[in-house]
Amino acid sequence: MKAYERFLEYVAVWTTSDENSDTVPSAARELDLAKKLVEEMKGLGIEDARVDDKGYVYGSVPATPGCEDKAALGLIAHMDTAMDASGKDIKPQLIKNYDGGDVVLGTSGNVLSAAEFPHLAGLKGRTLITTDGTTLLGADDKAGIAEILTAVDEIIKEGLPHGKICIGFTPDEEIGRGSDHFDVEGFGADYAYTLDGDAEGEIQYENFNASTGFVTCHGVSVHTGSAKDIMVNSQTIATEFHQMLPADERPETTEGYEGFYHLNAMSGNVTTTNMKYLIRDFDKENFDKRAEKMQEIAEVLNQKYGEGSVEVKVTESYRNMREKIEPCMELVDMALAAIKNVGLEPVVEPIRGGTDGARLSFMGLPCPNLGTGGHAFHGVFEHITVEGMDLGVKIVKDIVRQIAE
Repeated sequence: MKAYERFLEYVAVWTTSDENSDTVPSAARELDLAKKLVEEMKGLGIEDARVDDKGYVYGSVPATPGCEDKAALGLIAHMDTAMDASGKDIKPQLIKNYDGGDVVLGTSGNVLSAAEFPHLAGLKGRTLITTDGTTLLGADDKAGIAEILTAVDEIIKEGLPHGKICIGFTPDEEIGRGSDHFDVEGFGADYAYTLDGDAEGEIQYENFNASTGFVTCHGVSVHTGSAKDIMVNSQTIATEFHQMLPADERPETTEGYEGFYHLNAMSGNVTTTNMKYLIRDFDKENFDKRAEKMQEIAEVLNQKYGEGSVEVKVTESYRNMREKIEPCMELVDMALAAIKNVGLEPVVEPIRGGTDGARLSFMGLPCPNLGTGGHAFHGVFEHITVEGMDLGVKIVKDIVRQIAE
């Protein structure tokens, strides 16, 4: 099977994770794909393929004779899809010999616009896979799974020399829990790559430092007819808090290495208003200052409205993996060489987000991230190409070759 053929089978399985669930995995439907993958892996000859009680899929391919002393390579992708758009009943569209222009997405009324997504021009002549405009596609990250298993399948069938290859597929990555129960020691790899990036040819080894800020504003509610000099509207305090944060440091105004505050959710009434902020920055010192800034704003508002009117709690989510990758930059060098060897110009970009690899790097498994060929993740405009996935497979195979030499 080619990578895209596997991919089309995987996207038919509904695996949206659920951030409101306390179970592991967060949605039982994720196990449907996990079990399917285990059976497929066993069919490829991966005898130790298994899914554990948390929904994590593991398996390994022993080193070929003469390569037993080579480093053990891990290949990791995640099975769940994001909650931003429906992941149920996905109906992909395959457009052969794509002309580089606009694509009508089924009967949804949505159009994949070449003006809004200028990279589409560079995909002209390829076989484009899109959604029908009513769901996401699931390339994030079922494309990564498909490319890993296709690469392993070809390596085994072609008899290519290789060190030990360790395979891991995680649940709940999209809700920030993908590495929570990952068995690094049992996985058995010396280092790994996640295949969870965008365009083929990408290599990423930097990501945001990330935390979540929880802001609670307290007010005083009385009847509006007698509210003068008594009522304190918590919603007014909340909006004032938000306006005191830098207006030019939001996701919609930043790019590259620029950090931000993102008001992710807000709810409340006169008495109590709750806000949830995503805090992001690549630089650790600036990252820490962002949390301090929120506390400083709270102090100013507490002086204005009374002590306890504003409470801020900041919880760290993940950190920039760069500090764990820099001591083993040969991982990046191998990926750069592999990308060039398949005829692409490498793209080294920071991840304006996080991956399983970030946290796994801090758990003792250095883990840069590779592109899979996908674009516009987390929404109805998500798309990928057959050729991009084929290149992703070739990049993995070339890394395996380099390790074996």
